Amino acid sequence: MLRVRVASRSPRTMIRGESEGVLRIALAAPPVDGEANEELIRFIAKRLDVGREMITISSGRTSRNKVVAIRGSCQDRIRQMLAED
Repeated sequence: MLRVRVASRSPRTMIRGESEGVLRIALAAPPVDGEANEELIRFIAKRLDVGREMITISSGRTSRNKVVAIRGSCQDRIRQMLAED
């Protein structure tokens, strides 16, 4: 599980850092018709080099604060890969 706080309608999708165990991610997509959620899943899948079907938003689908579940990866590996730029 990964706790995420998103900001939609940013100029580009990127990681903005981490605060109190919550990963802050800026999303280029608007929060309309699930576009921001899809962008979040695409972004995390690309950064972790896993299929999109391995990632689900387990809570917060309509909120800026979300809990993302990633199957098959340990949390330390996830944080390390997402932090790489």
